Amino acid sequence: MNIFRSLLGKVWHDPNAAEVVKISEGQLYLVRSGAVRGGRECMSVRPLSLWPLYNDAMATIRRVPSVEHHFQLVITRVYEDGDQELLEDEEETDEERVFLIGEELEFRTATTADGEPTFVWRDLDGDVDELYEFVAPGTNEPTRAFFETCMYRAMYERKYRASADNLADADLQEFIWHPPAAKKSKGKATRKASASKSDPVAPAATAQDSAVATTSTSPPASSVGQNTPAQSQSSEPDMPTLVSEPAELHLWDKDHGVFLKQADVIARVAHNPAGGQYDYWLVASTEEGQVLAHKLSSDMNQRWSSRVISFTWNNVDDSGVGNSWCLRFLTEESFDRFREVCTRALWEASNQLLWNKAKPDEQNYVLSSVTEDVEMKDVEDESDEEDAVEEELDKSEDEEEEEYPEEDEEAPAMPKGRNKQLTVGYKGDRSYVVRDDKIGVFSHTGQGQVKYYASISNVATPKGKVFSPKHVMLHDQDTKMVLMNPAEPHALYSLDIERGKVVEEWKVHDDITVDAIAPDNKFAQMTPEQTLVGISHNSLFRIDPRVSGTKMVDSQFKQYVSRNAFSSVATTEAGKLAVASEKGDLRLFDSIGKNAKTALPPLGDPIIGVDVTANGRWIVATTKTYLLLIDTLIGEGRYTGSLGFDRSFPANAKPIPRRLQLRAEHVAYMDNSVSFTPARFNMGEGKEENAIVTSTGQYVVAWDFAKVKKGQLDKYEIKKYVCPSATSALRLVRARLIRASSLPPSPTPPHRYDQYVVQDNFKFGDDKEIIVALQNDVLAINKKNLRRPTRASLAPGGGRTRSSIVNAPY
Repeated sequence: MNIFRSLLGKVWHDPNAAEVVKISEGQLYLVRSGAVRGGRECMSVRPLSLWPLYNDAMATIRRVPSVEHHFQLVITRVYEDGDQELLEDEEETDEERVFLIGEELEFRTATTADGEPTFVWRDLDGDVDELYEFVAPGTNEPTRAFFETCMYRAMYERKYRASADNLADADLQEFIWHPPAAKKSKGKATRKASASKSDPVAPAATAQDSAVATTSTSPPASSVGQNTPAQSQSSEPDMPTLVSEPAELHLWDKDHGVFLKQADVIARVAHNPAGGQYDYWLVASTEEGQVLAHKLSSDMNQRWSSRVISFTWNNVDDSGVGNSWCLRFLTEESFDRFREVCTRALWEASNQLLWNKAKPDEQNYVLSSVTEDVEMKDVEDESDEEDAVEEELDKSEDEEEEEYPEEDEEAPAMPKGRNKQLTVGYKGDRSYVVRDDKIGVFSHTGQGQVKYYASISNVATPKGKVFSPKHVMLHDQDTKMVLMNPAEPHALYSLDIERGKVVEEWKVHDDITVDAIAPDNKFAQMTPEQTLVGISHNSLFRIDPRVSGTKMVDSQFKQYVSRNAFSSVATTEAGKLAVASEKGDLRLFDSIGKNAKTALPPLGDPIIGVDVTANGRWIVATTKTYLLLIDTLIGEGRYTGSLGFDRSFPANAKPIPRRLQLRAEHVAYMDNSVSFTPARFNMGEGKEENAIVTSTGQYVVAWDFAKVKKGQLDKYEIKKYVCPSATSALRLVRARLIRASSLPPSPTPPHRYDQYVVQDNFKFGDDKEIIVALQNDVLAINKKNLRRPTRASLAPGGGRTRSSIVNAPY
């Protein structure tokens, strides 16, 4: 390695020099590990296998402002003359990709087939075999070697928190990447912290895991974000300790996109007797005293990572600012002890029940839900090369923010009020949105858009009493809609869609309420099937509107003695049923009128919605802060290969529940805490489900189901909805007109800003198009327009500057 002493001395010793080294010309590609020296994957909308992410780009090694010994690798798109002015009017652009330099990048050099020098590093936010490659044609050997050396020096400084001045070549050898050995040792390594060195993040860690940057340049977090019980500040002994372990406390730096170390602390789970029997707190203290105390609850959006033995969570401080925190433990044993006690305390707080009241198999089920992401069994490898290329082609297009469709001046005006719920048609190519006592009808244009078509006004009972439907469900080949009236919980109402009028009242039962309904089977709404499924707080039954008198079918009715607080129900293609409750448990039935074949215990959080794949293999249940994914395949025992709908799981082999949740550091960029709407699989007859969609606040969120089944639970994409935008050209023209006239810009109507997503779902038979109901709009988006969660995609236009765009590590 050629070390250029004099040049290094000029650029490295000057702390005021933001840029250390730059290569001005190059191209950025996204490749797979087996394709670095060969053909590249297509990552743009153009069907060319060699098309780059950035056709013209420059690579820079940049110091992280205000964070000593931290550097970033920055790839910047280079624009033609005249493009920059258009760019300034964009609400969101993708002009830079920023990577915190560390060993986890697995940085290396390579050459193309033509002998051009390239720089290669891991895409920490992508799959494990995805790499970035910066091709630098025309770069001479001394420049390439100098850039490489600067990368290794940056790694040295971050790892050892010490200057790289006067280093010998041998000191940098440890940072030169070598392909991993074919087989790794299975022994557990014990990690220890050091006052002089920080533990490097393992290269195999996830992007979130590798974001933990151990630096002591920030001051201790003295009493930061406490939300502390009154007596714990003055008298910590009043808070009995359940577990106590040494750890490093980190806080997510929103500007630089890294966790910054705040202090070495003693982390405790403590009981606050003044708050009641189940009032537990997460407390962190130094020798000087308590620095943090957060109440344990599901709103923390907590996540455990055994790969970097860390615990991350969100907290909103007393000033209303949301932050992401991290505890990094010193040993795996310490991490395991803290995780188990904290999980038990969270379960008790959520269930208001002592842990020892749960059965051993239920305890194991709860503890397994916080186990590190593990690939789920019996899942085939779906990384077929052609499918992968096609997937990336679909998902990559120009980075312009998606436009709202322009309103048709001749279309009737939408009724006033706010949207409350959405249902997507099966056969009629329509979507319906409930707004007070009106139902808006929207047509799918076939061009990736929806258009307001008409409204059904003054929804009323056959006796003329107007009501706002609590829930609606399409029925009988989309010719009818079943309505639930909150004022009449014992009855349902049949609305004739063509006539736009409620034509029948179905009295279900004199004493049993109808709290939720579902079709007879997954695709029943596409057929003339008349029966449907209903639940009350403690019963499951079939409803047949053709019978005389009350419509409940007596022979298909199952009632529990205790109050189970059933909240939602879903059916498979074969008509099997999954029933969820406000207590958080799940029951699986093969038919109505019998006992449940499988009863899965609660984790403690109310389930607000449930969906199931057509074949019954997978269930997704929605809670406020996470989705719970259940594989119903029985993997052990006498009934191996059967589903939990048909047979009971062995007591010692219940399924492992997996949590799909947003990373705490991503939530830190959002304006609100997480509050999911009911999640849905995409669906279509004869089509396998490959995506899960939900929403929270202003964001639509989608998971790639194929990746989820492989254990990659945090690989999701997201889109924020703000006020509608015009095209780039229209923005530029408007800006010029405003400047020329010196007039203030016309404000967008207030209701168009910060629109919250009410509900979303895939268009039937389509795994790309998502119908989204906002509070005041309805639109269709293509799933490929959702983006990986970054600071830019989570908070577009949120006061960022070009110099502060942070894309990694996440």
